Amino acid sequence: MFSLTVSYMLSTPFRQLGATAALVLLSGAPLLAAPTLRYVLSMPAPQTHYFEVEMQLSGFSGRSTDVKMPVWAPGSYLIREFAKNVEGFAASTGGGQALQVEKINKNTWRIAHPGQKNVTVRYRVYANELSVRTSFIDASHGYLNGTSVFMYPEGQQKLPSTVEVRPADGWKEVSTSLKPVGAGPSFTFQSSNYDELADSPIEIGNHRVLTFDVKGTPHRIAMYGPGNYNPERVTADFKRICETSQEVVGQNPLDRYLFIVHNLERGGGGLEHLYSTTLQVSRNAYNTEAGYLGLLGLAAHEYFHLWNVKRIRPIALGPFDYDRENYTNMLWLSEGGTEYFSNQIVQRAGFIKPEKYLEDLTTGINRVENTPGNRVQSAADASFDAWIKQYRPNENSNNTAISYYDKGEVIGAVLDLMIVNATAGQKSYDDVMRLLYDQYYKKLNRGFTDAEFQDAVAKVAGRRFDDFFKRSVYGTARLDYEGALGYAGLRLVNTLAQPEASLGATISIASGKPTVTGVVRDGSAWQGGLNVGDEVLALDGMRATDDLSRSLAGRAVGSTVRMLVARDGQLRELTIPLLASQAVRYRMEPVENATPAQLAVRKKWLQLKG
Repeated sequence: MFSLTVSYMLSTPFRQLGATAALVLLSGAPLLAAPTLRYVLSMPAPQTHYFEVEMQLSGFSGRSTDVKMPVWAPGSYLIREFAKNVEGFAASTGGGQALQVEKINKNTWRIAHPGQKNVTVRYRVYANELSVRTSFIDASHGYLNGTSVFMYPEGQQKLPSTVEVRPADGWKEVSTSLKPVGAGPSFTFQSSNYDELADSPIEIGNHRVLTFDVKGTPHRIAMYGPGNYNPERVTADFKRICETSQEVVGQNPLDRYLFIVHNLERGGGGLEHLYSTTLQVSRNAYNTEAGYLGLLGLAAHEYFHLWNVKRIRPIALGPFDYDRENYTNMLWLSEGGTEYFSNQIVQRAGFIKPEKYLEDLTTGINRVENTPGNRVQSAADASFDAWIKQYRPNENSNNTAISYYDKGEVIGAVLDLMIVNATAGQKSYDDVMRLLYDQYYKKLNRGFTDAEFQDAVAKVAGRRFDDFFKRSVYGTARLDYEGALGYAGLRLVNTLAQPEASLGATISIASGKPTVTGVVRDGSAWQGGLNVGDEVLALDGMRATDDLSRSLAGRAVGSTVRMLVARDGQLRELTIPLLASQAVRYRMEPVENATPAQLAVRKKWLQLKG
């Protein structure tokens, strides 16, 4: 026994075990027990919207321990201050003696425990926000994201833990991607570290569970709430989405996966996790083709995040700092690129025809090019500023910012076509994902830098696209849609080629009064001094109707309109010059007599058969 220990020690660098531990082993003294962490999650009165949490810290040496609550949820780039929902924080010894607790900043509690290695922490969390990034509990079910419920001992994010879930009376199901402890039915789970715990949402209640396998990997769908869905159809179609998604990178990193689906009166959105996702959908979305395709697209988007973000990631996105913003220039790739691939996946899986895919892509191009902020903010800047802009829009956001989802999707299409063309139809954006997965996730076990991403694209394409990235990703130059689509024998046609007069403002009648809710940068209303919040009373001496566009129809570019508005209780008369609209409305169509090279690019890009 001793000889085995010495042999192991001689083959192990002291810096790996630590000098103190090495001396303990060599002296024959016992090693200090490693600290352990256990959570108990209770919900004795779910109708009050409270989770109750008990943290059992064992083997924690020192005079004090700081316990922290994250301020944000990875995948949703906004400081949310989850500590605001914490109540009744208290700590005691293993014997039940109260310990002194001091809150030292907005999300940190310091527990004094000199001479005590075992500490029990108890607190409650108010959870009444049912979104994919927060937590919620009521009389019907409980749902939580780890970052908004589970605290962690500072400096111990790598510490494994167990979680015991004690469902409310009458609740029989607990669905999470965390691995259960032991065999048979169990509501106790294990996580390898805090990152995994934070990244494994939990659904608790009496929801329905659907199951299917993808290449031997078990997948589950936890369906909360009533919905007009067909279980067999949903199961089969989700399976198809997952199979097609796995073909992009060609490697399956999973041994299990969970979809949590919330069927709500109004729902929309999803959030990705390491082995799961949460989707919110209108319970009536399954009724219509558009609604159902929207759900499949959402499922494809969040599932593809298994690779793009969770394993193929910018270097800033992990390991996470839960105390502050984690900045990156590359959400246009992580989110917008995922949207590009998810739409491709829906088409590749056969849920829509290539013509419908091209129509939807054109809609995306129109959305980007009709956003004035696209000429102000680059895709990289939109990514970096996500923390202060993406989730905090105001009435001027359309003029100053661009969505990294929208811009990233069309960047993805252009970049993919450039790669396919440069390689004469032999390689595509898929191959870039495969290279990044192998090089940075599997081999180096880290994220990549902005420059390393461009290097990967160059390696696959056989040439560099530095000017493209400089101008159209890190700059605001218009993407060369025409050139890229031309590689595939396609072209854009602007159906609004003739200039038309436009007020350049958005008018809402939601309040029962025509009220300005948006003004387009450099448009007619902008130049004429119309403000957001103005109530429009009259046009050219005539009382304004609910449909101002009809009243302005047919006006010539260069003419003027007199507008009477109420602003802050005062009447103001404005003279507004009617300028030509800068809007575009593209249609995509094939060119006549496409060359064999163009057809080859189109076939590779759209994964066409035959």
